[in-house]
Amino acid sequence: MRAKGVTNAPNVVLHPWLKAELVQILADLPDSTRRESDPQAQWETWLGHLPHLPLPPLRLILVWDNLAGHLSTSMVIWLFAHGVMPLYTPLSGSWLNMAESVQRIICGRALNGQHPKTAAEIITWLEDTVAGWNAAPTGFIWGGKRQERRIRAKQRRLGGSAAVANHQPIAA
Repeated sequence: MRAKGVTNAPNVVLHPWLKAELVQILADLPDSTRRESDPQAQWETWLGHLPHLPLPPLRLILVWDNLAGHLSTSMVIWLFAHGVMPLYTPLSGSWLNMAESVQRIICGRALNGQHPKTAAEIITWLEDTVAGWNAAPTGFIWGGKRQERRIRAKQRRLGGSAAVANHQPIAA
């Protein structure tokens, strides 16, 4: 997980930070020149028809939301030039909700029992929490025990029995 605390995040702040982080991530990946497959074929798998442009090997798929700044020509060209394919989450998609779930966990851990007085304190606590997460990552299971508790709680709200109403139409 990577995070940088800031008091605001316009594209002039976000894009340089993101580029620096992606360069570091790409440097840590295995050498892409050892691949025997055709780089153009890798891109065509993701983009379908491509004009004949010299593209580097596809090295990374970046999943992010559809904010206007993420669609800027300069950012997309930079990503392509570095072998990064942006994969935008669909509007009303669940992927962003998953990212927000991780963010909610980190914020909860950072601020638990704390009473910050300044933005700098919050930024420090959040960055320290991310560093702690990275040092000893917590297993993350979508829907795990928390979802089971929610299901049991919903069942109790229906009168205490384990019976639940199935809202599927009955086939005639």
